[in-house]
Formats: sequence, C-alpha cells, structure tokens
Amino acid sequence: MSLIESIRHPSDEDADFERFRQQPHNVEAEQALLGAILVNNEALYRVSDFLDPEHFFDPVHQQIFEISSKIIKSGKIATPITVKTFFDHDLAIGDLTLPQYLARLAAEATTIINAADFGQTVYDLALRRRLITIGEDLVNEAYDSAVDQPPIAQIERAEQALYEIAETGKYGGGFAPFNEAMTHAIDVANKAYMRSGHLSGVASGLRELDNMLGGLHPSDLLILAGRPAMGKTALATNIAFNVARHYKSKIRADGTTEAEDGGIVAFFSLEMSADQLATRIVSEQSGISSDRIRKGTITEEEFAELVRTAQVIQDIPLFIDSTGGISIAQLAARARRLKRQ
Repeated sequence: MSLIESIRHPSDEDADFERFRQQPHNVEAEQALLGAILVNNEALYRVSDFLDPEHFFDPVHQQIFEISSKIIKSGKIATPITVKTFFDHDLAIGDLTLPQYLARLAAEATTIINAADFGQTVYDLALRRRLITIGEDLVNEAYDSAVDQPPIAQIERAEQALYEIAETGKYGGGFAPFNEAMTHAIDVANKAYMRSGHLSGVASGLRELDNMLGGLHPSDLLILAGRPAMGKTALATNIAFNVARHYKSKIRADGTTEAEDGGIVAFFSLEMSADQLATRIVSEQSGISSDRIRKGTITEEEFAELVRTAQVIQDIPLFIDSTGGISIAQLAARARRLKRQ
C-alpha cells in the first residue's frame, strides 16, 4: 500500500459522499513537507513564517506539524522517534500504526529545497477552503437572515472576512534589502523636493502643522485630542476639505491612477450629520457665520455668495458618512469600498 492510500477515507457506505465535491487539498504535498521536516528540521524555518497547523487538510497532519514545530522551537530535534511520544499509541492511520506512518513520511521525504514550495501549496489550498467556507456562510445567511440583519450588514461582514484573508495571506513578506528601502527613501525625498511645498506627505493646508509633520503619510496614525468645544471637529473638517480641494491625479504607465497632490477623502462623523458638516465647510469658505446660515438671517448678497461658494467646491472628492454607531469593521469595509470606486 502506498503512503497516500494509508490516509483515512470516508466510508464507502456513505452513499451521499460522492454527491458532494471535496474541498481542495493535496495530501501528497502535506506528506512531502512533513517528511522533509522530520528528516531535516531546517525545513520548518522555510515555512514557519506563513504556515500554521490549521492550514493542513488532514487532522493527523495538523497534529504532526504542530508537535514537530513545538519540539524544534524548544531547541530539540523532531524525528519520527521523538514525535511519536506525544501521540496516542493506539492511533492508526489506515493499515499503519502511527510510528510506521511517521517512519514512512521520513523515508519517502524529498529534499529540503522543495519545502517552501510544498508549504505554499498547502497554504494556498487552505485559503481556497476558507473562501469556500465564506461563500457557503454567505449563501446560508442570505437564506436565513433575521429581520434586524439588513443585507448591507451581511455584505460588510463578507468584505471584512475577505479582507482578513487577503491580509493574512501575504506569505511573500519578510525582510526588505537595505538597497530597496534606501531607494524608496530617495524616491520620497525626491517627491518632497519636486513639490512646491517641499513636503514628502500630503499637505493638510495648515502650514505650521505641515512643517512639524512633513505632511500626512500613509503609515501615520494621527490622534486629535482635546476637551469638548475646543474645535476638534472644525480642525478635522478643515484638514479633510484642504486635502480634497487640492486633489490632482495622474495616470501611471500601467494605466492605474495615482494621486499627484491632495487626495480623495472619506470623513466618518459619529456625531454631526453630513448636512451639518457641509454647512460648516461652506461657512468657512464663504466667511458667513454657520449659525446665521442655519437660522436664515443672511442678506441677499450673502446668500448669493453662499451659492457661488457652493458651486465652486461642490465637486471636490470629499465623502461624508454620518452613520451613527458604526463599528470599526464596517468603517474599514466602507473605506475599502470607496477606494475601489
């Protein structure tokens, strides 16, 4: 009997089994990787930065990988002899006992050179199985959705699940060579030099703030804090408007669009409505008091100026979401959706 035949299969008595498609998997790749690890423990370090036990399809393979990883990371050697100690001695895999199966894995192992390729195969198939699970959950929720669960909430949950797969599915990361990091740093400096304001990031429109921060950068998390009624919302609104107002784009060589200056802005407001924020912006740009705009105590000339200002700024790429009680996951999903538009 070959090694692959020793893996447990569903019972032939289960007449329904053939009617269902098996989820994607590659038991041979799992066996080859585990065998390589048992023969040469260095193989583990070629896959340990992206591969976890749950990525294996077969439950026994999950256990073998997990136990082997723990043994190796504790400074010991993982071999069929040391690994079998942590299993139930009565465990059988097909017609083989566990010690026999581990010995066969090691005996039929390939070279360590292919370990990363086998690991990526196992990982990619695990992602496909996860996608299938998300799709099935999506269908089931659509059929059985509750009254208080609108379809848009289901879409946002699905988007979040897919985003998590995309983020955790990046096994190509790791160290960046210094020459690549240095080249990127020079590119950033060149952009700052070529811009009129000599900023490496996006200008906020507030000169002193830009001088301190060097502009707004994608890697930054900026927190604006202050006591109530100190102008936090007004400042944030001004920055958002300034960035959107100066937005200019250019077409890259590959046909995609890149922001040359400013940016497209998503503004999430959990307190004020979109109308209130728009009133603040129009008031700021026209020089007319927002309180007087709301009360309607403006003159005919001021109203004409209000209309003129609104016509000038109405097409800036500033998008306001004033949904109350929005979760972080929903906020992230809506931001990603806006970016795709």
